[in-house]
Amino acid sequence: MAWLDELAAIGRLAKSATRALPNSRWTMTRLLEERASRAPDDLAVAHLDRRYTWKEIDQHSNRWAHVFLDEGIQPGDIVALVMDNRPEYLFAVHGLAKIGAAAALINTNLTGQPLTHAIDVGHSRKVVAGDEHAAAIEEVAAELKTLDDERPVLLHVQDTAQPRPGGGVPLNDAVRSAPESKPQVAFDADSEGLFCYIYTSGTTGLPKAAVISHRRAMFAGVAAAHLMMRLKPGDINYIALPLYHSSAMFIGWSAVLNSGAALAVRRKFSVTHFWDDVRRFDATHFVYIGELCRYLLNGEPGPGDRDHNVRCAMGNGLRPDIWHEFQERFGIPEIREFYGATEGTAALMNRSGKPGMVGKLGLGLKLVTCDQETGEPIRGADGFCTPAEPGEIGLLLGPISKATSFDGYVDKAASQKKIIRDVFKAGDRFFNTGDLLQLHEGKWLSFADRVGDTFRWKGENVSTNEVAEVCNGAPGVLETNVYGVQVPGADGRAGMAAVNTGEGFDLAAFAGFVKSALPGYQRPLFVRLLGGEMQTTGTFKHQKVRYRNEAFDPGRCQDPLYYFDGESYQPIDAAVFDAIGRGEIRVG
Repeated sequence: MAWLDELAAIGRLAKSATRALPNSRWTMTRLLEERASRAPDDLAVAHLDRRYTWKEIDQHSNRWAHVFLDEGIQPGDIVALVMDNRPEYLFAVHGLAKIGAAAALINTNLTGQPLTHAIDVGHSRKVVAGDEHAAAIEEVAAELKTLDDERPVLLHVQDTAQPRPGGGVPLNDAVRSAPESKPQVAFDADSEGLFCYIYTSGTTGLPKAAVISHRRAMFAGVAAAHLMMRLKPGDINYIALPLYHSSAMFIGWSAVLNSGAALAVRRKFSVTHFWDDVRRFDATHFVYIGELCRYLLNGEPGPGDRDHNVRCAMGNGLRPDIWHEFQERFGIPEIREFYGATEGTAALMNRSGKPGMVGKLGLGLKLVTCDQETGEPIRGADGFCTPAEPGEIGLLLGPISKATSFDGYVDKAASQKKIIRDVFKAGDRFFNTGDLLQLHEGKWLSFADRVGDTFRWKGENVSTNEVAEVCNGAPGVLETNVYGVQVPGADGRAGMAAVNTGEGFDLAAFAGFVKSALPGYQRPLFVRLLGGEMQTTGTFKHQKVRYRNEAFDPGRCQDPLYYFDGESYQPIDAAVFDAIGRGEIRVG
């Protein structure tokens, strides 16, 4: 019975939560060692045809720890990890933690200057790269400032592939011959210590290294495992998201560490292979990002859509326009949506499966009125902020206290920029999420937009997320990315939509659709019909910066471009672009 499962999960929660309290002696690696001691032969990790028990995961991590020691890594050092999903990723992370060092989890999509920045900002002494990323590391090696001169790049060669071109010292043989015993290294291990760096941003600006303590990683895993997914030994949690992302590391790996379930990983997400993997691993749970769900829903229906044993899916960003359809088509009994900033103090959980909601306002969280274009809170005559009312969109703030500490970023100046003071009384401090949420009756909250993704047109604030959801309902539209672009001679930004289309799409019909479904100020005045897949970040979030910069300029964009003349979409060539710039053609 469901209530019995809930009661059992609460019991497991109570036991696990004490480990994530401030200044406890528990760490992520101590959790691993406990699993290896108490359930040595239970399945821990599955990847392709390989299976690892908890004892084997611990032994492999010990081997990597010895190799790191031999390479001169000491307690307090940082090693950048650039590798696609595979068990060795986890061996490296825990191998470093076992000797008091930490991994900087680098986004594998980064190249060139952003990659250089990510490695340097973490003050990494060495880079451990999968051979699939060796060439990218080699291209920037001369620009890196913090690496050792001696053997700066260590390379893990995949067992299933020939080594790819690129610099680096292979370490496979060294790992295989290293001792399985835990290395004896003196360092102070507690829950407040550094577990890893996880990089935030990705859609705007250069990535920032967020400081992830063992306590933060454990607490997130405890909540996901027991409050949300009710994981237990014997369950299998499938992850197709990259392990450098907090959802995969926290809701995936930390959740199974805190519950005794197992983790199944795929190197990279694949629509074609997703459900085959779920069946192959006999997964009972999986972790999603909203865009991942949309990609699966856009895939061809098949007889195996509901042929699986998944009981629960947990993630964030599943939009209300596809929630019911996704849940019904794939027969998923429970969907658990959450909201959480990797580095922040604001977390929300929708445990009841209410479509479109991320949770209820509570636990010290505040939603305040703000300028939706700049994100600046609106303060009253007394100098303090004003709580948002039901129906309003506001800025979400998370309390900063001893119990809800803000560890921030390696860049202390960037950390200070995320703190807002004197919110409701003199001296109080809150973490500024930079996210706009809408308050509904019963204190329910839905995600509205990121600050900066909202633009102003004709005196009105336009939510890119809201417009995209409407456009996604047009016939033949698979996916829409909406952003604001500047038009010469006009105030604010006009709406533009990059549209990924499928069978049945007709531009004239799309024009009629937006006219009937959206008010004038919300209608995309420019359309870009994508000739390929939507550009996204490594975690499947829409990449807006490139599209926004290219705007509707045919000299910078090879995709077909159109402007809205009030009735239909007309093609943009160089002459039309110039005419719009001179004000001879008016859009909208």
